[in-house]
Amino acid sequence: MEIIAIANQKGGVGKTTTAVNLTASLAAKRKHVLLIDLDPQGNATSGTGLDKNELALTMADVLLDGVSLSAATVRSPAGFDVIGANRELAGMDVTLMGQTDSHELLKKAMTDLIAEQKKPYDYVIMDCAPSLNLLTINALVATNDVIIPMQCEYYALEGLADLSQTIERLTELNPKLHIRGVVRTLFDARNTLARDVSAELEAYFGDTMYKTHIPRNVRLAEAPAHGLPIIAYERWSKGSRAYQKLAAEVIKQSR
Repeated sequence: MEIIAIANQKGGVGKTTTAVNLTASLAAKRKHVLLIDLDPQGNATSGTGLDKNELALTMADVLLDGVSLSAATVRSPAGFDVIGANRELAGMDVTLMGQTDSHELLKKAMTDLIAEQKKPYDYVIMDCAPSLNLLTINALVATNDVIIPMQCEYYALEGLADLSQTIERLTELNPKLHIRGVVRTLFDARNTLARDVSAELEAYFGDTMYKTHIPRNVRLAEAPAHGLPIIAYERWSKGSRAYQKLAAEVIKQSR
């Protein structure tokens, strides 16, 4: 079972879009996949067709009350398993303040999930909040692999050092933590700045960069309003084909 965190401290770079659509594309390739929403906004939950406010159990119950991940798992209309989130996750840092193992709660729950599963998941994809809070730290302690969505704009380069330093600092808690890949999102090849930033990212990350570029795409922007991943909303759109290619790259890394 491969556990992958989709993380970036900067907001608006396509983290949730990537988490939902990578999960859906992996599921379409006959992979057994679980999506975990670790953002109190619950956008990944809504993006799979679930009503985040009607869930009986969420990630808040897992982290606060010790509910098992398997008990909190639901089948989404999108066709894969999801553990949802909503505003109950907000304020987690304050609630768990002072608890010595607060950063390892998800890791312990994940260990239990592996032991319980008769048919293990091929992939667990975690959508992280756009900040280095306790929820994100839990995700990065529970996994070895981080995929970083990055928009090709000036501020992406500005935040690059901070992001790398964050992951380096967290290796004290999780020595195996590393960047599995960086994916360029909201990419417009006609934009000179986007091409320049893309070249800078390639020079910095080298082979860690995925070859796939996720384009700016109207269908990708519309799909969440319908509670659908792009592959279900408009399978042959540019955005859908890009995420299918990204899923193929992720699977290739597993071999």
